[in-house]
Amino acid sequence: MSSSHKILEKNISLMAIFIVLVISIGGAVEILPLIFGGHARTPAEGIKPYPALQLAGRDIFVREGCYNCHSQMIRPFRSETERYGPYSVAGESVYDRPFQWGSKRTGPDLARVGGRYSDDWHRIHLINPRDVVPESNMPGYPWLLEASVDGELVQKKMRALQTLGDPYSDEEIAAAPAAVDGRTEMQALIAYLQGLGRARSGR
Repeated sequence: MSSSHKILEKNISLMAIFIVLVISIGGAVEILPLIFGGHARTPAEGIKPYPALQLAGRDIFVREGCYNCHSQMIRPFRSETERYGPYSVAGESVYDRPFQWGSKRTGPDLARVGGRYSDDWHRIHLINPRDVVPESNMPGYPWLLEASVDGELVQKKMRALQTLGDPYSDEEIAAAPAAVDGRTEMQALIAYLQGLGRARSGR
């Protein structure tokens, strides 16, 4: 072992500096091409901003912590694409803030779940998952049946996203409260799930 290597191993402050330096370089190599490459900011074919009800559902998905157990990132491996469908590309997530790629999979990946199950299946599954998947350890979300979607809040979110560059028209924003009027959070979440991946999976 060289003397310089011994010095590095015995000096914790110097070791910490080198660790931060290596991680920073590695992170830059991974992240900078996505920032400056157009493909990461260009919507994939068929990808559009979420309609009002799906946008409300996506926010419920995030609020309830569904991303802690379900990723939305199919990796480019045969075992993944055979089970879930076409692998994920950056252009699918340009309108997701925050994006839902993740790496944790206690439950299955949901990137292509849209259209695989009926609305009734999703409703039963979200109320009590074990009614349709006996071995599931997923919690139920029965309160979503009672909570109503706030149309004014959805409208404000769409307006904020418009300022960030999402191509919502003024007419779509104006129509948002009517689009979610009388809808429950359960209906919104199901609408979001039913839309996932349909542009690429062909369903």
